[in-house]
Formats: sequence, structure tokens, C-alpha cells
Amino acid sequence: MDACTAIVGINWGDEGKGRMVDLLTEAFDVVVRYQGGGNAGHVVINKYGEFSLHLLPSGVFRKNVVNVLGNGVALDPEHLMNEINSIREKGVDITPENVKISERASLLLPWHRKMDALEEARLENKKFGSTKKGIAPFYSDKYQKKTVLAGELFYPEVLKQHLMDLMEWKNLILTGVYGAEPVTEEAIDKWLATYCEPLKPFIQDTSAFLHDAAMQHKRILFEGQLGALRDLDFGIYPYTTSSNVLSCYAPIGAGMPDARIDRVIGVVKAYSSCVGEGPFVCEMFGDEADRLRKIGGEFGAHRPHRVGPIDLVATRYGVKIQAATELALTKLDVLGKLEQIPLCVRYSLNGQETDQMPFPSVLDQCKPVIETMPGWQSDISGIRNWWDLPQEAKDYVKRIEDTVGVIIKWISVGPERHSIIRRG
Repeated sequence: MDACTAIVGINWGDEGKGRMVDLLTEAFDVVVRYQGGGNAGHVVINKYGEFSLHLLPSGVFRKNVVNVLGNGVALDPEHLMNEINSIREKGVDITPENVKISERASLLLPWHRKMDALEEARLENKKFGSTKKGIAPFYSDKYQKKTVLAGELFYPEVLKQHLMDLMEWKNLILTGVYGAEPVTEEAIDKWLATYCEPLKPFIQDTSAFLHDAAMQHKRILFEGQLGALRDLDFGIYPYTTSSNVLSCYAPIGAGMPDARIDRVIGVVKAYSSCVGEGPFVCEMFGDEADRLRKIGGEFGAHRPHRVGPIDLVATRYGVKIQAATELALTKLDVLGKLEQIPLCVRYSLNGQETDQMPFPSVLDQCKPVIETMPGWQSDISGIRNWWDLPQEAKDYVKRIEDTVGVIIKWISVGPERHSIIRRG
């Protein structure tokens, strides 16, 4: 077992990373979230029930696994406390022994969500598809050095003055630019007492903890949020998240800049899905899309997910920029009802076909080049051995492997923890 492993998304997010982390944490001692915030969720189904984790690492359901929120995380105290309480209600222990928060993580402040919603409303039909969780304003403020570190909660006098200075600055924008109501000192005090004070026992120097864990040869798993195509620098800009989701960022966002990533497990869905705005070359429409969406359960809280065939152009690109050493393929069972399985094998741009990812600005001009493979038309959800899969299913998996150049070691055939086929 390699000491440091990262699990990351290869496409647009929603690939099934949470269920893979939940499965694989049995072999690890520490799980670290290294970026992102409450803007995306990992769905986990286990003996405790079904959960959508947004901030907590997916290792919280394993006894003896320590879960760390690193300095790269957008730490939303309100969201995190609500998540902790909802999970505790289902019988899962969440304590400072198994959840630790970096003292250097910046707090997502009460005005960040407000700013996010106001800006999306201002953009109207030019919006970027924000989740309105405050992520973009948070990271913008972080790089302007206008956020508060979690460790400041232990220095109340310094913290209060810092917050008042930031509130004065932010209220100028809220009232002057957006014509919105200002944030009040009373609201800040209530936020601190209700959501920040209960988190103080979890906050510590997690870099020191992780360094000690590495010295003791503990096995550390880095858990990424969203997928490669949502990366701020290498994704479909500007329809990206506001942080770096790539595996190479994991040591920095975790607080272990000297760590070496030994393995990168990339998670790919057996077909494509996209939540949010932006170019989606392989997108299906009409009855074809409705059928795949229904079979795959691709429905969000507010709208149906966009769906399409597996996009081998985007997948190969994601594998490359994530430096994936192996893959996990999820939801293969969903394709069992299709007579013919489509694949997006290339893009057509200005009459020329390409298998390389174009520059983001021209993605809207690209058309998918579709090929099909025979379906297996059977239920594979009970299969646990590679050799028991129908030949058509094995051919489909091998086609993906041959195209992206990385072996698929895990195949998910159901949402439950045990619904997995292991290869090699």
C-alpha cells in the first residue's frame, strides 16, 4: 500500500468519488480534504444510511480513521456544524479525535453567500452557474488577504477587530454596488457564538499532525472535490470552481507541501453528466437524454442533470492533468438497459476532427463525433468478478482503457459500498 494516495474526479464532477473514498478508506489511516467548500457533495451509502457530504471527508464513517479539513478548504462554519449535527443524528460519532480542522483554513464569512447570490442575479443570463454557496467571493477575498483564519477564534480581541474591519469594507460593496442591506455587528456576534464556538475543539495545527502521521508511516488519502474540468486553471474557464482540484495541489491544500503522491485514483462515470453551466460537447437532448437521466437517477435538488455518452476526449484530458495512475469506473450498471452504447470519441471543430481538448473559448463550437458499441442488455449489479461480466461490458471497459491509457482497477455496479468489481 502506497503511503499517500489521492482520489480525484476526471470530468465535470459528480463522478462518484465519495462512494470510492468510502470504500477505500478501510485501507487508510487518515483522509484529508484539501480544497473546495460546501458547493459540491459526495454521496455515500453505507450501513448508517445515505449521506451527502459537502465539507466532511468521506472517511468519517470508518472507525479509527482520522479526517482532516486542510488549509485549502473554504471552511463554512454554519454549513459544517449543520452537517456534523445531521450525521450525528444517524449514530455516527464526530469528535475532535476523528475530525480535525486546520488552524490555517480560512473561514467563509456570513457575507460571502450573500455576495455570491447578488452577483449571479446581476449577471442574469450571463451567469456562470454558481451554487451560491459563497465559494467565488471567499477565494477572491482569500487572495486579497481579506479573510479570517480558523486559528483566530482562539484570540477573540484580535478576531473581533479583524472582523469589524472586514465588515466595514464589505458593507461598502454590499450597499454601494448592489444596493443590499449591510451586515451588522449583531449578526456577526450571533454567527460566532452559534457556529464558530462549537468548532474550536476541532481546530489545531493539522500540518504538525499530518507530519507526525507520515513519520509514523500512516497511510494518507487525499480527497478532491469536483472534477478536472472544473479546475480553476485547467478547466473550462470561466465555468469552473474557484480553487485547484488537481491531485498536484493536494499536498499544498492539505498542509503537507513536502508530501509525495504515490498513487492517483481518478474516478470516471461510465457515461457523462454535468451539473451547472458551461460547454458540454457530448450533451444529449430530448427523449434520449430523458431515458439515460431516468435510468441513472440524474436529478438534482433543483433541476435535472445534463447527461451524455462518455466523452473520451474530455476523459483522456482529465486523466492527463490529474496525473491519474489508475481509474475507478462508476455506474457501469446504468448502461445495462441500452441496446447500443454511444461514445463521444472525437470533437469536430470547423470541419476538422480532433481527439485533443480544445481551448475553452471554442468548446461551444465543437460537435461530438459519436460511435456506438453493442450493449449487454442485462443486470450486472450482482456481479463481483471481472470474468463474470458480459463480453460486451468488458469490451466497453477495455475501449475506455485503450483510449485514455490507464488501467481501470475498480468498476462500480451499484451505489452500495460492496457493489464493486476489483481488477488486479
